[in-house]
Amino acid sequence: MTLAGVVLTRNESAHIRDCIASLAFADFVLVFDSFSTDDTVVLAKQAGAEVIQHEFKDYAHQRNAALDAVTGRANWVLFVDADERVTPELAAEVQAVIRQPDYAGWRIPRHNYIFGKLTLGAGWYPDYQTRLLRVGAAHYDPERQVHELVLLDGPEGTLEQPFIHYNYQNAAQFHDKQRRYSAYDARILYESEIRPKPQNYILQPWRQFWWRFVTLKGYRDGLHGLRLSVLMAWYELRKYRLLRGLWQGKS
Repeated sequence: MTLAGVVLTRNESAHIRDCIASLAFADFVLVFDSFSTDDTVVLAKQAGAEVIQHEFKDYAHQRNAALDAVTGRANWVLFVDADERVTPELAAEVQAVIRQPDYAGWRIPRHNYIFGKLTLGAGWYPDYQTRLLRVGAAHYDPERQVHELVLLDGPEGTLEQPFIHYNYQNAAQFHDKQRRYSAYDARILYESEIRPKPQNYILQPWRQFWWRFVTLKGYRDGLHGLRLSVLMAWYELRKYRLLRGLWQGKS
């Protein structure tokens, strides 16, 4: 079985070399770049990866284009984000399971490091990602532009060993991404013709906090888990405020 490691990039010079190094067990590594303006492409080539530059539309289309690029060259693809690392234990597990022809894809847990801390509660573990895909038996739903959804032509398995994900290195990065996510989610609600109700501004943030801190055991991470749960509740409130703005703009 031939395995391609694929990394989508856009200005990932801080991460790309270590990411490629963690994929040394793959038969080849393809960096699928969205026309970076930093040294990502040069560093990727120096690290031994192939590079294809492709205009970015959204994540689903970008991943589908990367799958097309390796069709005929690889039996399996392992998608790895630039800020993720494949441990030797995960590499061994990947090499073992791709010999099983009955599966179309495998989901992989992640160890998320948020603000430098391993975060095991509040929804950030196991944080399964369907990233090991059999070529020709998987594609991404083009309607899901964010939080991509993999569609498999066959059964899905679950690996035990996690990715290492250096997620949200600082508060600015966290807030930037959550602002984009809340705006996207508000737009989805608006296009589904859902109007905000007065109680949404209280109940939905509270439910988000309770879900993160209690149900998903954010309390296990102490003050760090409390902080994250409060922040996610705030962005749930922001989503409904943005939704209100969309409806007011229409009237």
